[in-house]
Amino acid sequence: MSDESGNPTAHHGMDVAALRRSATGFALDRDDLNDDPIVQFEDWFRYACETVPLDPNAVSLATVDSDNRPSSRTVLLKSFDERGFVFYTNYESRKAADIEKNPNVSLLFFWSDAARQVKIRGTAEKIPTRESLAYFLSRPRGSQIGAWVSAQSSVVSSRSLLENKFQEIKQKFRDKEVPLPSFWGGYRVVPQEIEFWQGRRNRLHDRFEYTRQEDDSWRIERLAP
Repeated sequence: MSDESGNPTAHHGMDVAALRRSATGFALDRDDLNDDPIVQFEDWFRYACETVPLDPNAVSLATVDSDNRPSSRTVLLKSFDERGFVFYTNYESRKAADIEKNPNVSLLFFWSDAARQVKIRGTAEKIPTRESLAYFLSRPRGSQIGAWVSAQSSVVSSRSLLENKFQEIKQKFRDKEVPLPSFWGGYRVVPQEIEFWQGRRNRLHDRFEYTRQEDDSWRIERLAP
């Protein structure tokens, strides 16, 4: 934006720099941590489910495309265990194309009410079809049909096209079980690093990073905030 002389003008919007909140979370010491980061994550995730009002399983997924441009979006964690963290998507989506070329990804959980974050870096791999099918069959019928409708990340000229396609698929499978699309399923992020971040006063946050070792044990180190 510029004035009549062509000089740039300041944008007099809200003062974003003035937004701050002193995090007053729990202290986090090395003795508080489980040696297994998956057990530690389960503890924090249970707490998030009790304290975060909406979508405690929402997680930002970052990928990199073939031109090394990063991209982030929010997905929903649907399961986790010692093998890794699972989410579901369209295998023809932009995120899937990124993963196909570069499986290195990052996940970030941010639980504001608990002043906690968990950052996971690892590699994404497709899960077996039988696991995707088991989850697909547990979804509401409308969500099953929706998976067939959207060519995720592709350009659509109008919403009415999506709604018409939904009715078409709904009619097609009217009296039968909705089958698993061949282009839809899960990814498992196999972690190599997992960081637990606990907000504290005066920006002196507690951060601990687990790093997977060659023997599959985990090294735990405190990081500066």
